[in-house]
Amino acid sequence: MGTIFENIQLALEGLKSNKMRALLTMLGIIIGISSVITIVTVGNSMTASVSDAMQGIGVTNIMVNVQEKDSSMDTRRGATPMQEGDLITDEMIDKYIQIHGSNIQAVSLTRAGGPGKAQDGRLYANVSITGANEGYGISNNIEIIRGRFLREGDIKSDRYVAVVSDKFANNMFPADENPLGKEIKVNTIDSLNTYTIIGVYKFDSGMFGMMGGGAAAEKDIRTNLYIPITTCNIITSADKGYSSITVMTTADTNSEKFTQTTEDFFNTYYKNNLKYEIHVISMESMMSSMTTMMSTMSIAIAIIAGISLLVGGIGVMNIMLVSVTERTKEIGTRKALGAKNTAIRFQFIVESMIICGIGGIIGIITGVLLGYAGSSLLGFPGFPTAFIVIIAFLFSMVVGVFFGYYPANKAAKLDPIEALRYE
Repeated sequence: MGTIFENIQLALEGLKSNKMRALLTMLGIIIGISSVITIVTVGNSMTASVSDAMQGIGVTNIMVNVQEKDSSMDTRRGATPMQEGDLITDEMIDKYIQIHGSNIQAVSLTRAGGPGKAQDGRLYANVSITGANEGYGISNNIEIIRGRFLREGDIKSDRYVAVVSDKFANNMFPADENPLGKEIKVNTIDSLNTYTIIGVYKFDSGMFGMMGGGAAAEKDIRTNLYIPITTCNIITSADKGYSSITVMTTADTNSEKFTQTTEDFFNTYYKNNLKYEIHVISMESMMSSMTTMMSTMSIAIAIIAGISLLVGGIGVMNIMLVSVTERTKEIGTRKALGAKNTAIRFQFIVESMIICGIGGIIGIITGVLLGYAGSSLLGFPGFPTAFIVIIAFLFSMVVGVFFGYYPANKAAKLDPIEALRYE
């Protein structure tokens, strides 16, 4: 053990005597280790961000979509125009709920009504008109802070009522004024309609915050204005039926199995349809695929970043070869005094490991700080796992052994007589 400590002491003294050279030698190791740790940390944060967003949509949700039976036809002549008879009808949905109601918490129906603008004198708010039903608010976790969301009575009566965001309310009404019951006029490209506000929901500004923007940009942000889907059908002259619906299953339902059950149910209505069929996918499987894809991408980028470690290793090998040349006479003296080849080899390998080890520690500290900063920008601040840190450090030591062996071996094989004569 004394030999190990002596070699470590000799290596540290050598680094102190050539501080700048040692730092430049470590630079490749520092950049490589810090890059890997930063990328893994930010990648984990991105995965958490996507998972949280999809959890917000509803991990128990399944999406029911009408799609063409022969998808290869799309690439040759474009998608076949969908007719009203190809859409999912209210009768299908009612029958579906009647049979499988014990597995269903809500069925979400939505219709895009297009962009619009509410204006009252100098006050204005940009909106995206969205036709929705009661189930939409449940399955999408719409957080109502005043009033209520749309109900079945609003849908059946084609009422001209609206649920607006808190951003909309702040733009259109004084802070001390209750917007509930107030009428608003909304201009679209094709129409001007008046709605009565029945509810205010909390706008999730997380994604907008990430994109940046000042006060003016925030005032101009476009938020959803929810109206009954039947009212939206009237103002847009839309076909009756839906090309896609979202089903929120109950907590104890196996969403993967129920996905197949749902697909089989709706496809009984499409068995005679030559062009279209129903395809169902669960949010759980989408989230799993997305998480796997992002994790794979992070690992791939980390491996690419790790290539810089090889460059750093080559730098270590280069400086160790220079060190062997500079200390040829010293090596000759040690061998003349009886030092064995293994002792000489071990000395230079330890020196290489010290260089890479110190570089690894600095790289880990830098990577942790950069990773935390990067993940904080994504809204999910985090640190790398202990496993990643340990692997990064061990890898830097392996680089030291691997790239230090050749110079160490060269030093060990020097002829003592020739080494003593070296000037």
